[in-house]
Amino acid sequence: VVWLIDGLSWHEYDEVIFDKLERAGLPVILAANKVDKVKDKDAILAFFAEAQKRFPFKAMLPISALKRTNLDRLENVLMENLPEGDLIYPEDQVTDRPERFLAAEIVREKLTRRLGDELPYSLTVEIEKYEELDHVTKIYAVIWVERSSQKNIVIGKQGEMLKKVGSDARKDIETLIGNKVYLQLWVKVKKGWANSERALQSLGFMDAD
Repeated sequence: VVWLIDGLSWHEYDEVIFDKLERAGLPVILAANKVDKVKDKDAILAFFAEAQKRFPFKAMLPISALKRTNLDRLENVLMENLPEGDLIYPEDQVTDRPERFLAAEIVREKLTRRLGDELPYSLTVEIEKYEELDHVTKIYAVIWVERSSQKNIVIGKQGEMLKKVGSDARKDIETLIGNKVYLQLWVKVKKGWANSERALQSLGFMDAD
């Protein structure tokens, strides 16, 4: 498991993740992103020392996805810790996830690219309806955020940001599934969803016990 965090800080809902990781019993690699913005390098060492007290991480790495700092080290650590085994799927099969899931991931990717540093930390995409017809696939998706201010950021002035995200995502989804796509996006607020086990379960992040 790779746990990617934003900078050198924990959030209230990270406690849910700590609990899930402890119960999973899997090796965990902590990757702290955006370290290029940290001027005091001693702060990185202090943060990792404190993190190791909270959880027995297999490895901890400061990275910068933007400047590609330590991404090669992260890849090496992953390769060192991945168990060898027989092929489970055919070599030409790139994923076992359904197109519905991939559509949500594409929307999330476009949000990340368009919003950049303005991207709300607690944001997710839920596909409410995925309808496959002969000549078009209709997809209705909700972008969940925690605050009204975040909703305004995602929608943008006069809805321009949401339109751009939708257009970008629709093109990639059409390429993925080989069919014309009608994509409808909504932005909704669900306060505290990232810190609620029930909300995380309903959005597919956790299995119901």
